[in-house]
Amino acid sequence: MSGGACIDWLKPRLAAALLCFGLLVAECLSAGQAGAVERSRRGELKRVLLLHSFGREFRPWSEYARDIKSELERQSPWPLDIQEHALLTARFNNPGPEAPFVDYLQSLYQGAVPDIVLSIGAPAARFAQKYRARLFPDAPLILSAVEHRLINRTDLGDNDVVVAVRNDFVAAFDHILEVLPDTKSIAIVVGASPLEMFWREELKRELKLLAEQIELVWYSDLSFEEILKRSSKLPPHTALFWGLMSVDAAGVVYESDWALRSLRAVANAPIFSYQEPFFGEGTVGGPMHLIGETTSRTVSAAIGILGGAKPASINYEPIAFAAPRYDWRELQRWGISESRLPKGSTILFREPSIWQRYHWQMLMISAVFLVQTGLISGLLHERRRRRVAEVESRQRLAELAHVNRYSAVGELTTSIAHELNQPLGSILTNAETAELMLRAAQPDLVEIQQILADIRRDDQRASEVIRRLRSVLKKTPFEVKHIELNDTVREAIDLVKALAQGRRITLSYLPALAGLHVKGDPVQLQQVILNLIINAMDAISDADAGKREVSVSTLSTGNQAEIRIADTGPGIPASDLASLFDPFFTTKPQGMGMGLAIARTIVEAHHGTIAAANQPAGGALFTIRLPTAR
Repeated sequence: MSGGACIDWLKPRLAAALLCFGLLVAECLSAGQAGAVERSRRGELKRVLLLHSFGREFRPWSEYARDIKSELERQSPWPLDIQEHALLTARFNNPGPEAPFVDYLQSLYQGAVPDIVLSIGAPAARFAQKYRARLFPDAPLILSAVEHRLINRTDLGDNDVVVAVRNDFVAAFDHILEVLPDTKSIAIVVGASPLEMFWREELKRELKLLAEQIELVWYSDLSFEEILKRSSKLPPHTALFWGLMSVDAAGVVYESDWALRSLRAVANAPIFSYQEPFFGEGTVGGPMHLIGETTSRTVSAAIGILGGAKPASINYEPIAFAAPRYDWRELQRWGISESRLPKGSTILFREPSIWQRYHWQMLMISAVFLVQTGLISGLLHERRRRRVAEVESRQRLAELAHVNRYSAVGELTTSIAHELNQPLGSILTNAETAELMLRAAQPDLVEIQQILADIRRDDQRASEVIRRLRSVLKKTPFEVKHIELNDTVREAIDLVKALAQGRRITLSYLPALAGLHVKGDPVQLQQVILNLIINAMDAISDADAGKREVSVSTLSTGNQAEIRIADTGPGIPASDLASLFDPFFTTKPQGMGMGLAIARTIVEAHHGTIAAANQPAGGALFTIRLPTAR
């Protein structure tokens, strides 16, 4: 294809492409213009003029203005330019000329008329109605937070909305008397500005019948300093009613809630009010106007008007007092019982109880206490069971030990008989000799006295054998007392000495040089010693002939006393040492295996230990260790 032909081929196609591009650009521009118009319409700035009574920080209206402004900014779909101005001249006893302020507003808003004018409080409403024709004749006007008696109805038009309140002072004072039935007088705190003087006269008119029942004291003609002095010295059964204090009779101006806080600090009587902005700052409470209800109506009307609604279509009835509200802190301060409050009252600012404040902590502590109580109860129960078990164990031990002693004494029968026969035979021989000597013509009295002395000595010897036997055989409960261990061991050896002689066994005893004092039951300790000595002699008797000795010794090692019983027998097999003290373990053909088990139980009941070992030279060695007594 030649160059000219190629250009001819591209021309129609380029024209079509340019046409499509132009249409696309036109469509985009059209859409952009429409969006811009819509954004312009939705983003249109709305100007709101907010007029304050007295000042921006003057209560109660400052709280209404702050809440209304906040809700407007939150609910408005348009950006807002809220301009605020305060009508300062309204607070003075002799208001100055308002013309300069009017000229200022006129020059400020010339060519930029507000979309809506919103007045807060009666002075601002009066000012707006008075100068509306000059300042903003076509701007919609909302008169908010104003008492309905202070509205000039004749100046209202189709471009006006009223959000008014209705004060019912009779209801407010009736509630004071209901809460404090003993009240004899009520001091009324109100300032001296033109607005406050108006309300003083209204109060006097409405409370004319009440003045016949109680004394009404008026503070409107006093300086605030004098009001504070009198409020600090009020007679009993007096209450204070807080109306308004913008300027006192001396001409001193008060802003914010400084005056109320100063009054509460010195007053010796409870303070009541009908305005929510003062509630929570020192007033007891009662029926009152709520900020939220006025704010809701005001903002709803403003948003509607800014959106195109006709002000004439918005009509509200004056807002009455809400249900009574009371400050729990003030009720506590003045000792006012909650049972006196009117039905339907709400109590706010109630301080949480200890339970509410530390709910989880107290639950945890209670749970810990319950667990501890359960553990302590369980431990006490277990301790009681253990004590019962210990008592029962000691009873069983005593019974077993008693049976074991009988068994041991059975083996000592020959020895005991020998011990008794010797003194008894000597007694008989001496008695017969004495009878023969007494038959003589001249008996030898000196010889007879010696014979009687021998009889007495042999009788004491027999009695001692019987005493030792009875002490071993008697059935008594476990008895702990201070004993001298050397003497206790010696008595046990004396019982078995004859048996050792009969078996041709040398029985030796080496006591400690110093006395050994321990706490224990002497009978049961002697039983242990007897068992070990008899076992040692049995081991020697079974052994081949050789050295036949059993040695017993006592000594002191620090804070312990030791009893050692050694023999020259064959010793103990190494495999049996670990089981030697187990119940029913025995190396004797006829043994029951209870002697050494009982011995260990008795020693452990004395907080001691018993051990067995083989001596290097042969034979067994049993060692008993007992704690010495302090």
